[in-house]
Amino acid sequence: MSITGIDLGSRTIKIIEMDGQEIINHSLYDTVSFYRNCGRIADGEMTVDLAGLGFSRERIIATGYGKISVRIAGAEQIPEIQAHVYGALWQSGLQDFTLLDIGGQDTKVVQVRQGQMLDFLTNDRCAASSGRYLENMAAVLGMSLEELSSFSEEAVELNATCAIFGETELIARIVEGHPVSHLAAGVNYSLYRRVSAMLNRLRSKKIILAGGGALNSALAKIIARETGSAIYQLPRPQYNGAIGCCAWAWRHETA
Repeated sequence: MSITGIDLGSRTIKIIEMDGQEIINHSLYDTVSFYRNCGRIADGEMTVDLAGLGFSRERIIATGYGKISVRIAGAEQIPEIQAHVYGALWQSGLQDFTLLDIGGQDTKVVQVRQGQMLDFLTNDRCAASSGRYLENMAAVLGMSLEELSSFSEEAVELNATCAIFGETELIARIVEGHPVSHLAAGVNYSLYRRVSAMLNRLRSKKIILAGGGALNSALAKIIARETGSAIYQLPRPQYNGAIGCCAWAWRHETA
């Protein structure tokens, strides 16, 4: 059976189609553009032309930030944390780990033991610990997110705990004449400090990175250096929630 998993993120929407254990199709869309161009609301549900996008409607599983306000017609809904755990289990093959998911608007830390979720923490009240923070700070520095992710050494200290104040502080450090590479490292280090309390509470010897934040290689280096844990990069970190939808359906179909 072909299964389509949809992760309704705050910044992007990820769709994965799996046939058994094989990924056969995947796409990523800007959230606002997707809602505007690919969906139609009727009776409180959004009908999505998945066939027109090249995906099967045989069985659909949806999750994510947006599932609270937007229900996909014909889709089964599963909790976001559950989807990300199943995705991490499927992609990594590990059974004991801490999952750090840095999304566009929130951050999730989940402790998994023997393939089961033991505990989790989320931070969805402050954009300063999310991917949106990295986007804003990269824009201030005049560089891409890919460039930003190159810097992890000689970090300039950035202490502001709010995303808006963080931009103001960064501009002040630019005026002081610090090298851009040190400022970029400071941005990456400041994001680590904002998630470190959650990581310390749910510590593991192995940390899996997921979400758009997992594409930041500098952040991975900083976390490894500061925690002493082994860092695992998933093959498709941004698609982890959508993959988890499919893995959940496959697991419950064969259980």
